[in-house]
Amino acid sequence: MNLTAVTVTVENGHTVAFLGTSLGRILKVFLRTPANEYSSVPIEIDKPVKNDLVLDATQENLYVMTTTKVFRLPVQECASYSNCALCTQAQDPYCGWCVIEGNCTRKIDCERANMPNHWLWSPDGVCMNITSAHPQNMSRKAPVKVELTVSPLPELTESDTLWCQFGETTNIAELRDGTIICDPPTTIPPTPKGQDHVSVSLILTFGEKKTIFFASATYPFYDCEEAMNLSENLPCYSCASNRWNCQWDWKKHICEDSSLEEDVIKQNMEEDCPQFLNPDPPIIPMEFPTIVHFEGKNLDNYQGSSFKIGNDQFEFEAPVDKSDGTFSFQSKEFSYGANETLPLNLFIKTDKVKIDSKLMVTLYNCSYGRSDCSLCLAADPVYKCVWCKEDDKPNKCIYENLCKTSMNTCPHPVITRIEPKTGPLSGGILLTIMGSNLGIKAEDVKSITVAGTECLFREEFYSVSTRIVCQVGSVSEPRQGEIEVDINGKRGSSTSEIQFEYQQPHPTGISPTKGPQAGGTILTITGENLETGSQKDVGVFLGGVPCNIIDFGEQIVCITGQHNKVEEVHVTVHHGDTENKLNNTWFTYSENPTVTKIFPKNSFSSGGRNITVTGAGFDIIQSFSIVVTADLHGSSRKKKRQIRSLASKQFLGKDIAKINESTIVFSSPPILEDPENYRITTLIKMDGYSFVLNADNDLFKYVADPTFENFTDGIKKQVNKLIHAKGSNLNKAMTIEEAQAFVGAEPCNIKTLTEKDLYCEPPEVQPQPKRRQKRDTINNLPEFIVKFGLREWILGRVEYDTRVSDIPLDVILPSVIFPMVAIIIISIYCYRRKSQQAEREYEKIKSQLEGLEESVRDRCKKEFTDLMIEMEDQTNDVSEAGIPVLDYKMYTDRVFFLPSKDGEKDVMITGKLDIPEARKQTVEQALNQFSNLLNSKSFLINFIHTLEKQREFSAREKVYFASLLTVALHGKLEYYTDIMRTLFLELMEQYVVAKNPKLMLRRSETVVERMLSNWMAICLYQYLKDNAGEPLYKLFKAIKHQVEKGPVDAVLMKAKYTLNDTGLLGDDVEYTPLTVNVYVQDGGTDSVPVKVLNCDTISQVKEKIIDQVYRNLPCSQWPKADSVVLEWRPGSTAQILSDLDLTSQRDGRWKRMNTLMHYNVRDGATLILSKIGISQQPEDNQQDGPGERHALLEDENKIWHLVRPADEVDEGKSKRGSMKEKERTKAITEIYLTRLLSVKGTLQQFVDNFFHSVLNSNHVVPPAVKYFFDFLDEQAEKHELKDEDTIHIWKTNSLPLRFWVNILKNPHFIFDVHVHEVVDASLSVIAQTFMDACTRTEHKLSRDSPSNKLLYAKEISNYKKMVEDYYKGIRQMVQVSDQDMNTHLAEISRAHTDSLNTLVALHQLYQYTNKYYDEIINALEEDPAAQKMQLAFRLQQIAAALENKVTDL
Repeated sequence: MNLTAVTVTVENGHTVAFLGTSLGRILKVFLRTPANEYSSVPIEIDKPVKNDLVLDATQENLYVMTTTKVFRLPVQECASYSNCALCTQAQDPYCGWCVIEGNCTRKIDCERANMPNHWLWSPDGVCMNITSAHPQNMSRKAPVKVELTVSPLPELTESDTLWCQFGETTNIAELRDGTIICDPPTTIPPTPKGQDHVSVSLILTFGEKKTIFFASATYPFYDCEEAMNLSENLPCYSCASNRWNCQWDWKKHICEDSSLEEDVIKQNMEEDCPQFLNPDPPIIPMEFPTIVHFEGKNLDNYQGSSFKIGNDQFEFEAPVDKSDGTFSFQSKEFSYGANETLPLNLFIKTDKVKIDSKLMVTLYNCSYGRSDCSLCLAADPVYKCVWCKEDDKPNKCIYENLCKTSMNTCPHPVITRIEPKTGPLSGGILLTIMGSNLGIKAEDVKSITVAGTECLFREEFYSVSTRIVCQVGSVSEPRQGEIEVDINGKRGSSTSEIQFEYQQPHPTGISPTKGPQAGGTILTITGENLETGSQKDVGVFLGGVPCNIIDFGEQIVCITGQHNKVEEVHVTVHHGDTENKLNNTWFTYSENPTVTKIFPKNSFSSGGRNITVTGAGFDIIQSFSIVVTADLHGSSRKKKRQIRSLASKQFLGKDIAKINESTIVFSSPPILEDPENYRITTLIKMDGYSFVLNADNDLFKYVADPTFENFTDGIKKQVNKLIHAKGSNLNKAMTIEEAQAFVGAEPCNIKTLTEKDLYCEPPEVQPQPKRRQKRDTINNLPEFIVKFGLREWILGRVEYDTRVSDIPLDVILPSVIFPMVAIIIISIYCYRRKSQQAEREYEKIKSQLEGLEESVRDRCKKEFTDLMIEMEDQTNDVSEAGIPVLDYKMYTDRVFFLPSKDGEKDVMITGKLDIPEARKQTVEQALNQFSNLLNSKSFLINFIHTLEKQREFSAREKVYFASLLTVALHGKLEYYTDIMRTLFLELMEQYVVAKNPKLMLRRSETVVERMLSNWMAICLYQYLKDNAGEPLYKLFKAIKHQVEKGPVDAVLMKAKYTLNDTGLLGDDVEYTPLTVNVYVQDGGTDSVPVKVLNCDTISQVKEKIIDQVYRNLPCSQWPKADSVVLEWRPGSTAQILSDLDLTSQRDGRWKRMNTLMHYNVRDGATLILSKIGISQQPEDNQQDGPGERHALLEDENKIWHLVRPADEVDEGKSKRGSMKEKERTKAITEIYLTRLLSVKGTLQQFVDNFFHSVLNSNHVVPPAVKYFFDFLDEQAEKHELKDEDTIHIWKTNSLPLRFWVNILKNPHFIFDVHVHEVVDASLSVIAQTFMDACTRTEHKLSRDSPSNKLLYAKEISNYKKMVEDYYKGIRQMVQVSDQDMNTHLAEISRAHTDSLNTLVALHQLYQYTNKYYDEIINALEEDPAAQKMQLAFRLQQIAAALENKVTDL
C-alpha cells in the first residue's frame, strides 16, 4: 500500500491528517508523538485516491477523488457513537462525550465544553464512573442514604438536576462536597433463593426528563435471615462466618443484623457456635444398624436439653444418647444401591430447631461393583467386606456381621474373553485375558500359558479379578490352543470357544505404488493372515517412515508419512516381533506436484468459478481439496468492533476434478462478502501436500461480488431484441463465456459484458416464469435472472412488446431500410475515426496505470515473498534439528546465576571451588552437616530473618542468596515449598497490616520473593520444554530473521527492521541481497549457499555464515566470528576479508568498516571459511603496517558502518549547516517509523501464538500455577480482601511478570542461542506489551506516548481479555492437593538434583553465615525452639570444621 494524497487540518489545537492510499482508502491520522491512525475508511476499493484532497470552507467535509468518481466524506462521525464508551474507544480527536447533553459531539457543539469535566475528549479514553460508595453495603431491613463518589465529576450548577434511580425508586440526588447522596429505594427486590443478598441497580441520570445518562453501578442489600441457610445443617456457622454484618442469637435461634446486645455470637466468631462434630466411626455399612459416637462443643446453654439426630434423604430420625460427655446414636438399616459409597449429612434438633451439625458419615455398600470373590476380598479392609456363602442362595459380597459363613479363599478363575484371538509366530504382542476371580492383587498371578507357550505377565496393566495382560511368547509353527492361568495355585482354563491361534501373516502387495514426498497417500496392503493381533500391535513402515494405520482387517489401510527425498523404499509390516518385508515390491516417493499456471486468476466472493490449474505430478495424487482462510486485517475501528468474533474463518471446497496428470479444475468455494477487509489465503491440498495461492504471489485472489441495479418498477418493457442490465464491477472476475442470464426458464444469450453493463438477447417467444402465480398477471411475467458462479440476482420481470404493425411491408422497406443503410455507413466512418483516437488515449492511460500498479505490486510482493520463504525455512529448521532446549542444569544456572555480577564466571556456573586438596574431605563432610542444619525449619527461618535485618544485605545479595538456597534445597523441594509458604504468610501479613497489599510481589525486595521466582522456574521447566517452548523459539527466530533481512549498523546497533523505535535505522541505506557459496575448511566438498547483504560488515557476514553452516548444532558449539578467517577467491587469486585494514575508507578521524560492497564481492561469489592458523595469515600486500596498526588502536580514530552518528559533524561545517542536518535526520527518522508497523504485522501471528500458549487455561496448566493461585485466593479470602484488582495484581506479579517476561526477554535462559542486541530490543517491546496486557490499569495514550506503546494499542484489549479468561479458567479448575503437589515436586527433585552443584551452593551459603556469624548465633540463642534443638551449638561445630573457628563452648 502506498500513500497517494495528504491534507492536514487543525481541530481544537490538535493536528489531524487525512491520507489517501493506492488501495482506495482514506486513513485518518491524529498527528501526535507518535502518530495514531484512528480510522480507515474505504472509498472505492483498489482505486487509488488522487492527490486532490480538499476540505470545504466549513472544514466539516473532505472531498475525495478517484479515477472516475468524487466522494464527500464527513471529517467526523461523532454522532454515530451512542454512549461514552464507544465515543472514547473511537480515539477520534474531533469527538468527546458531552456530559450535559448525553451525546458524543465536537467541542464547539457542547454547550459547557469549557467547564471542567463537561466534555470528555475521545483520545483521553475516560468516562464517568462510580468509583466508591459509603456504606459499601447495607441490610435490607435498615436501608439508609448512600454517598457516591463519581470520577471525573463535572462541575454542576444549582439549576442542574441530578436524579438517582435506585431499583424502581427515582429521587432527586443531593450534591455535597464532591459526593452524590442518594435516598434508598422504597422497595427492595426479594433475596434470590440460595443467596444472602440481592444486587440492586443504581443509575444516575441528568435533566428534567431524567433521560441523560450520567453513571451506573449495582449496590448489594444483604439479608441475615437468608444467610443462616447457606450451609446445610450449620445455621449458626453460616450466620457468624458471613461477610455481612450479621450476628447469631442462640436464644431466638435466628440470624439478625448486628446490634449492641452481648449474649449473642458476633460476626467472625463462628468457632463459638454450639456444634456437634467428629463422628466415630466415620464409615458405616448399609443394611446393618451401627452405633456412632460423636462430640459436642459450646453446649453450655443447652444443659438438660434432649437432642434428635436424623437425615431428610432417608427420612431417618433417632434420639441422641449422652454418656460421660460424649454423644451417640444408633443408625437404622440404610438401603441404597446406586453407588458404592454415599455421604450422609446428619442434622441435630432440639425443640424443633437445628443446632450446628458437622456430622457427616459415609455409607458403604460391599455388594456394589464386587460381583466375584476376588473383587470382594480386594476391598479396603476398613469396609470389612467378606465373600458370603449361603445355602440355596447365590454367593455375594456383604458386610461381615451380616454373614454366617464366609469364604477366606476364592473359587477357581474363569476366563470369559480374550483380545486378540490371533498372534504372530514370533509373539511379542500383548494378550488381554478377561474374566472373574483372576486374583486379588498382581502377586496372585503365578503363571500364564497360551496354546502351551508361556506368556509373560505385564503387571502394570493388571486389574483386580477382571483382567490380566501378558506378552505372548514365540512358537516355531502355527498352532491353536487354550489359555490357562494359575492364581495362587488355583488353575483356570478357557473353553473350546475361547482359543488363541498362532499364525504367520504374509503381506504380498500394495496399492498404489507411488505417492508424493509430502505423504498423505492412502496405501492398501493385501496378503494373507494380515488380521493377526490387534491394530495397536501392527506397524507399517516405508523405508523407516511410519505409515499411520486407519483400517485393520483382511487388508491394512494406512496413510503415508512425509519423506525427505525422492526414492524407492521397501515396505515393511510389523506384527509384534514379526517383521515382513515385501519382496520385489517398492513404494516410490515422487516429487511433490508443481503448479505453473492458474487461469483465471480471480473469483467473486460468492464462488462457483471454474479455475484451471496447470502443473505436473497430479497423477500420483488421490485426493484434492481447496481450503480458503480469511484473516481480518486493516479496517475501520467501528468495523473491527462489529466483526471481531469473525476475525478468522475457513472455507472448504471439494468440487475439484483431475483432468489429466498436468491439469485439474476446481470450483472456487464461496467465502465472506467483503474479502477486501481480509487477508485471503487459498490452499490446494493434494494428499499431504499443500500449495498456497495468494493475491500476493499474483496467482489467485478473491474480489467482492458485483452489484446490479433492479429494473425500474420491477419490470423491463419493450425488449426490442436486447435486455440491458446495469451494475458495477460486472467483469472483474467473470467473462462473457462464463456468465449466464435467463428469462424465466429459458437462457438469455449474453452479447456484451463490461464493467457496468450486461446486454443479452432473449428468446423469440416470451417464456413461462420459473415460479408462476395463478392470480397475479404481473408475477406471471418471466423473471430476468443473472447467474455468476454460485450466485443469482433476480433484477425484475420482462414484458415482451406484443404490438403488431399495420403498415404494409412495401411502404416500410423503402422508407426505413434505405435511410438506415446511409446512417450506418456514416456512423461506421465516424466510429472508426473516434475509436482510433480513443484507443490511443486508452493505451497511454493504460501504460501509466500499469507502471504505477507494477511499482506498488513489486514492493508489496517482495516483502511478502521474502517473509513466506524464510519462515518456511525456519519451520523446516525447527522440524529437522529440533528446538535447542537447554538441559535442566544449564537452564537453572542461567536463570538463577547468569544475571549475577560475575555472569558466566560465577562459581555456581563453573562449579569450581578453591579448596586445598588436603581439606577437601573435611570441608565436604562439614557442608553435608550444614545441609542437615538448613533442613531445620527453625534454623532456616532464623537464618533468613537475621540476614534480612542486616543493612548491608543488599537487594542483589538477597537475590543471589535465594538462588543458592534453591540449589541447596533442591533435593527436598517439598520442604523448600513449605519454607516459601511460611515466609509468604509473614510477608502478606506485613503488607495487609500496612494496608498496601497491592505492592506485594512488585519487586524482589525480599528473599522469599526471589524464592518464588526460582520455584516457578523449576516447576515450569517441563511445561516450557513441552508446550510454550516451540512458539517462543519460533517468535525469536522470526524476529531474528526480520532484523537480519535488512541492514544492521554494527556500530550504532540499529536496524532497518525492528519493533523498537530507539533502535530504528533512520536512514534509507541502499543495499542488495547476495547469495554467496561458502566452502568450510575440513567440511567436505559441497558448498553452502548463504544469504547476505552487500552492506554487511565482514564480521556480520561471518556470523550469518556460521549461523547457516552450523544451524543443526547447538549455538554453544559454534565457532566465534573472531576465531575464523573469511577468504574470497574472485578468480585464481585469494583475498582475506576483514572489518578494518589498509584499504578501509577514511574521512578525517573517521574510518568506515569494510563491507562486501567495499571489496566488490558480487552475487554468487565463492568464500572460504577456515580456522585461524599460520596458513591463513594475510599476505604481505594486505598486512597493516606498524603505523596503520597503531592508528587503528588510537582513541582518536572513530569507526562507523552505515550511518555516522547525527551529533558528530565535521569540523569544517558551520553550526547552521549542522543544525539543518540534525533536523533533516530527525525528520527522516520520523518518516521511517512506519517500518515498525510493517515489522509488527509480519510478526503478529508469532506473537499471538506465544501469548496463546502461555495464557490458555483450556490447554495444559502446570500444577504449580493452579496450586499457587489457589493459595493466593485462599489468603485473600482469609484476610477479607474483596478487591479483585489486588488478587489480579498478586497473580500477575507471581507468574507473568516474574517468570514469563523474564523468559521472553532472555530466550537464552531456556534455549542454546545467542541473542543479538538488536533482537533483544524487539523482544523488549513484546515483553512490555505482555506486561501491559497483564495489568488492569487502562493506559492513557497521547501524542507523547512512546511508539512502543502505540504499536500494540489495538491488540492490548484482546490480550487483557486473554489474561482475565486465563485467571478465571484456572480458578474453575479442579484443585491441586498438597499431596499431589508434593508428589510432583518430589519427582522434580529425584530427576534433577544430582546434576546441580549442591556442594558449591552450600559453600557459598556458608559465606553468608561466616559474614554474619555473631548475629546468627545470637538469633538462634534467643529463639526457644532453636535452643531446644541446640541449633547454635551445631552451627558452631560446623564453623569449627570448615575454618577452625573457635567455639564458645
